[in-house]
Amino acid sequence: MTKRLNSVAAAVLALTIPMAAQATNGMQLEGYGPIAAGMGGVSMALNNGVAASANNPATLRLMATSARLDLAIGHLGPDVQLSAGPMASKSGGTSYTMPAFGYARRSGDWVYGVGVFAQGGMGTEFGADSFMAMGSGKPVRSELGVGRAILPLAYKASQQLTLGGSVDLVWSTLDLRMAASGAQLGQMVTGATGNLAQALPALGGAPWARIDFGDGTEYSGEAWSRGWAAKLGFHYKLSDELSVGGAWHSRTHLSDMKTSPGGASMSAMGGFADSGSLRVLDFQMPAQTALGVAWQATPSLMVAADVKRIAWKGVMDMLRMRYDSAGMGGSVSFGLPQQWKDQTVTAIGLAWSATPALTLRAGYNHASNPIPDLFVNPLFPATVEKDYTAGLSLKFGESSEVSAALSKSPAARVVSGSGVGISHAQLNGQLMISIGF
Repeated sequence: MTKRLNSVAAAVLALTIPMAAQATNGMQLEGYGPIAAGMGGVSMALNNGVAASANNPATLRLMATSARLDLAIGHLGPDVQLSAGPMASKSGGTSYTMPAFGYARRSGDWVYGVGVFAQGGMGTEFGADSFMAMGSGKPVRSELGVGRAILPLAYKASQQLTLGGSVDLVWSTLDLRMAASGAQLGQMVTGATGNLAQALPALGGAPWARIDFGDGTEYSGEAWSRGWAAKLGFHYKLSDELSVGGAWHSRTHLSDMKTSPGGASMSAMGGFADSGSLRVLDFQMPAQTALGVAWQATPSLMVAADVKRIAWKGVMDMLRMRYDSAGMGGSVSFGLPQQWKDQTVTAIGLAWSATPALTLRAGYNHASNPIPDLFVNPLFPATVEKDYTAGLSLKFGESSEVSAALSKSPAARVVSGSGVGISHAQLNGQLMISIGF
């Protein structure tokens, strides 16, 4: 009975992971593409390359050439440290790579293209001797990634107005190696069947249990899902110096994230081992609305700002999962309250043309913390609120350039409902080569 109980504890533990993974604005990056990222994430009303397909597709019409190819690489560098009384642990997951590319072509009043971007995600890694391992003697690890393949389209409706939109293929992946006690997790169970149901009354007695799944690669996960989303945007030129823009991103429509049959394993103190499948029910990315303005203050200086509202509440109120046993038989359903709040993000950026070939950028991004401290997961704190950014573009040849950006997030510190102190800082970077045709 106790061995079966431990496996249930491990299954319940899994539900604390996938939705907590985050980048900077909740689970999203502070900026997509180094042009926007260098200006604090500002992108609604200015030319930011083919990354416009991930921001505001209408701004694709602002590109100076007939066609453009962007090849980019991003680096996510979280610094997560935990403390619980005299115990402390630092995450070894400090470097995550995110490739991206985009292509756009002008045809009369239309611009069309394709782009592939990492939307967000994060992971942590703690050693077998850390307090997060719960005495299991094995390391814990988690990694969530969300990506999009985007088909954008922009149309010049008038001399002042451009309309844009996109259809996005969205996917999410998850790897997890985790441990916890049954006492911490027993209250999360909402229903069970078969042998797992018989184990539930003794849930609080489990000293530790684990759930493990992963495909061993950096760019995918054992549990995955796919679906679609859409965007609509506009850009309006009020004058030669002043423009406004905005975009609406739909909520995603993803299938349940799930492992392959037998792709998840559970183990527990006392020698219990079981295999089965794990399903995250209705994992989605939120809808988003953004407005922005860009002002060419002088021939060499642009000042721009965006305001964004991200609807986390609609997708992060409750996290639900189910584990189906292939060996012992039965399943367990469970839920974890998240109660994320909708998030307001404000960003301001500057771009200065120092020379005809060199543009320098700087920016600031502030995002309200969407998670009440009571529900912050110690492994995945989506608590970063401030980003200080800088970037540049250097032209070479007739119509090509290299762009780069850095984003520094100072440490944000909270204490979770379980009493774990959490410190989370980040240093992110993006590099892109752009070739115009």
